[in-house]
Amino acid sequence: MPRWAWAASSLPPRRRWATIKPGLSLRERALAYLARREHSRQELYRKLAPYAAQKEELDALLEDFQRRGWLSEARFAEQLVHARKTRYGSLKIAHELRDKGVSEAVVQQVTASLDDLKTAHAVWLKKFGHPPESPQDWARQARFLQNRGFGHDVIKQILRQDIDLDTTV
Repeated sequence: MPRWAWAASSLPPRRRWATIKPGLSLRERALAYLARREHSRQELYRKLAPYAAQKEELDALLEDFQRRGWLSEARFAEQLVHARKTRYGSLKIAHELRDKGVSEAVVQQVTASLDDLKTAHAVWLKKFGHPPESPQDWARQARFLQNRGFGHDVIKQILRQDIDLDTTV
Protein backbone atom coordinates (compact mmCIF):
# COMPACT_ATOMS: atom_id res chain seq x y z
CA MET A 1 0.00 0.00 0.00
CA PRO A 2 1.43 3.41 -0.90
CA ARG A 3 2.59 5.64 1.92
CA TRP A 4 0.07 8.37 1.08
CA ALA A 5 -2.82 5.97 1.67
CA TRP A 6 -1.95 5.79 5.38
CA ALA A 7 -1.84 9.58 5.60
CA ALA A 8 -5.39 9.74 4.28
CA SER A 9 -6.65 7.66 7.19
CA SER A 10 -8.25 9.62 9.98
CA LEU A 11 -7.51 6.94 12.59
CA PRO A 12 -4.44 7.02 14.83
CA PRO A 13 -1.64 4.67 13.67
CA ARG A 14 -2.04 2.03 16.38
CA ARG A 15 -5.77 1.63 15.71
CA ARG A 16 -5.51 1.23 11.94
CA TRP A 17 -4.82 -2.51 11.99
CA ALA A 18 -8.03 -3.14 13.92
CA THR A 19 -10.13 -1.57 11.18
CA ILE A 20 -8.12 -3.11 8.36
CA LYS A 21 -8.79 -6.59 9.76
CA PRO A 22 -12.27 -6.32 11.25
CA GLY A 23 -12.96 -10.07 11.22
CA LEU A 24 -10.33 -11.07 13.79
CA SER A 25 -11.51 -13.34 16.56
CA LEU A 26 -10.84 -12.42 20.17
CA ARG A 27 -8.03 -14.99 20.35
CA GLU A 28 -6.39 -13.71 17.14
CA ARG A 29 -6.65 -10.13 18.37
CA ALA A 30 -5.04 -11.07 21.70
CA LEU A 31 -2.22 -12.90 19.93
CA ALA A 32 -1.67 -9.89 17.68
CA TYR A 33 -1.28 -7.66 20.73
CA LEU A 34 1.10 -10.11 22.39
CA ALA A 35 3.13 -10.49 19.20
CA ARG A 36 4.02 -6.80 19.35
CA ARG A 37 5.09 -6.69 23.01
CA GLU A 38 4.38 -8.17 26.43
CA HIS A 39 1.22 -7.02 28.20
CA SER A 40 -0.03 -7.34 31.75
CA ARG A 41 -3.30 -9.19 32.25
CA GLN A 42 -5.09 -5.96 33.19
CA GLU A 43 -3.74 -4.13 30.15
CA LEU A 44 -4.70 -6.91 27.74
CA TYR A 45 -8.12 -7.22 29.37
CA ARG A 46 -8.73 -3.48 28.86
CA LYS A 47 -7.71 -3.65 25.20
CA LEU A 48 -9.82 -6.73 24.43
CA ALA A 49 -12.94 -5.86 26.45
CA PRO A 50 -14.66 -3.88 23.63
CA TYR A 51 -14.36 -6.92 21.33
CA ALA A 52 -15.55 -9.58 23.79
CA ALA A 53 -19.15 -10.73 23.63
CA GLN A 54 -19.10 -11.85 27.27
CA LYS A 55 -16.82 -11.14 30.22
CA GLU A 56 -16.49 -14.86 30.94
CA GLU A 57 -15.19 -15.52 27.43
CA LEU A 58 -12.42 -12.97 27.89
CA ASP A 59 -11.53 -14.27 31.36
CA ALA A 60 -11.29 -17.83 30.03
CA LEU A 61 -9.07 -16.72 27.15
CA LEU A 62 -6.69 -14.86 29.46
CA GLU A 63 -6.57 -17.83 31.86
CA ASP A 64 -5.69 -20.10 28.92
CA PHE A 65 -2.93 -17.72 27.82
CA GLN A 66 -1.49 -17.62 31.34
CA ARG A 67 -1.61 -21.39 31.65
CA ARG A 68 0.24 -21.79 28.34
CA GLY A 69 2.83 -19.16 29.34
CA TRP A 70 1.89 -16.72 26.60
CA LEU A 71 0.80 -14.08 29.10
CA SER A 72 3.33 -13.62 31.89
CA GLU A 73 3.30 -10.91 34.53
CA ALA A 74 6.98 -11.48 35.32
CA ARG A 75 8.05 -11.20 31.66
CA PHE A 76 6.01 -8.03 31.24
CA ALA A 77 7.59 -6.50 34.35
CA GLU A 78 11.10 -7.43 33.24
CA GLN A 79 10.49 -5.92 29.80
CA LEU A 80 9.15 -2.67 31.25
CA VAL A 81 12.03 -2.40 33.73
CA HIS A 82 14.56 -3.05 30.97
CA ALA A 83 13.02 -0.31 28.82
CA ARG A 84 12.86 2.27 31.63
CA LYS A 85 15.83 1.56 33.88
CA THR A 86 18.26 3.94 32.16
CA ARG A 87 15.95 6.96 32.42
CA TYR A 88 13.79 6.52 35.51
CA GLY A 89 14.15 5.63 39.17
CA SER A 90 12.73 2.62 40.93
CA LEU A 91 9.87 4.63 42.46
CA LYS A 92 8.49 5.67 39.08
CA ILE A 93 8.98 2.22 37.55
CA ALA A 94 7.26 0.55 40.52
CA HIS A 95 4.36 2.99 40.28
CA GLU A 96 3.93 2.29 36.57
CA LEU A 97 3.99 -1.47 37.17
CA ARG A 98 1.33 -1.17 39.88
CA ASP A 99 -0.82 0.97 37.57
CA LYS A 100 -0.66 -1.77 34.96
CA GLY A 101 -1.88 -4.38 37.44
CA VAL A 102 1.34 -6.20 38.31
CA SER A 103 1.34 -7.87 41.74
CA GLU A 104 3.36 -6.34 44.56
CA ALA A 105 5.61 -9.41 44.85
CA VAL A 106 6.69 -9.13 41.21
CA VAL A 107 7.15 -5.35 41.54
CA GLN A 108 9.46 -5.84 44.54
CA GLN A 109 11.38 -8.59 42.77
CA VAL A 110 12.12 -6.69 39.56
CA THR A 111 12.84 -3.31 41.16
CA ALA A 112 15.23 -4.78 43.75
CA SER A 113 18.00 -5.07 41.17
CA LEU A 114 17.85 -1.39 40.13
CA ASP A 115 20.73 0.91 41.10
CA ASP A 116 19.05 4.27 41.62
CA LEU A 117 22.21 6.13 42.55
CA LYS A 118 24.04 5.19 39.36
CA THR A 119 21.01 5.88 37.17
CA ALA A 120 20.25 9.20 38.87
CA HIS A 121 23.83 10.33 38.42
CA ALA A 122 23.79 9.46 34.72
CA VAL A 123 20.44 11.21 34.18
CA TRP A 124 21.54 14.27 36.17
CA LEU A 125 24.88 14.44 34.35
CA LYS A 126 23.20 14.32 30.95
CA LYS A 127 20.66 17.03 31.82
CA PHE A 128 22.71 19.41 33.99
CA GLY A 129 26.35 18.34 34.32
CA HIS A 130 27.19 20.87 37.02
CA PRO A 131 26.28 21.29 40.68
CA PRO A 132 23.49 23.73 41.52
CA GLU A 133 24.71 27.31 41.93
CA SER A 134 21.73 28.77 43.79
CA PRO A 135 18.85 27.54 45.94
CA GLN A 136 16.52 27.96 42.96
CA ASP A 137 18.84 25.90 40.77
CA TRP A 138 19.06 23.24 43.50
CA ALA A 139 15.26 23.10 43.70
CA ARG A 140 14.95 22.84 39.91
CA GLN A 141 17.43 19.98 39.69
CA ALA A 142 15.83 18.22 42.67
CA ARG A 143 12.37 18.51 41.07
CA PHE A 144 13.70 17.08 37.85
CA LEU A 145 15.16 14.04 39.60
CA GLN A 146 12.06 13.62 41.75
CA ASN A 147 9.83 13.62 38.66
CA ARG A 148 12.06 10.91 37.22
CA GLY A 149 11.24 8.68 40.19
CA PHE A 150 14.28 8.98 42.43
CA GLY A 151 14.03 9.11 46.22
CA HIS A 152 15.01 12.08 48.38
CA ASP A 153 18.11 10.35 49.76
CA VAL A 154 19.43 9.68 46.26
CA ILE A 155 18.63 13.24 45.15
CA LYS A 156 20.52 14.70 48.11
CA GLN A 157 23.55 12.53 47.38
CA ILE A 158 23.60 13.56 43.73
CA LEU A 159 23.12 17.29 44.30
CA ARG A 160 25.56 17.47 47.22
CA GLN A 161 28.09 15.46 45.22
CA ASP A 162 28.31 12.95 48.11
CA ILE A 163 29.05 10.05 45.78
CA ASP A 164 32.23 8.35 44.74
CA LEU A 165 32.14 8.89 40.98
CA ASP A 166 34.72 6.17 40.30
CA THR A 167 32.45 3.43 41.61
CA THR A 168 29.12 4.71 40.27
CA VAL A 169 30.05 5.51 36.68
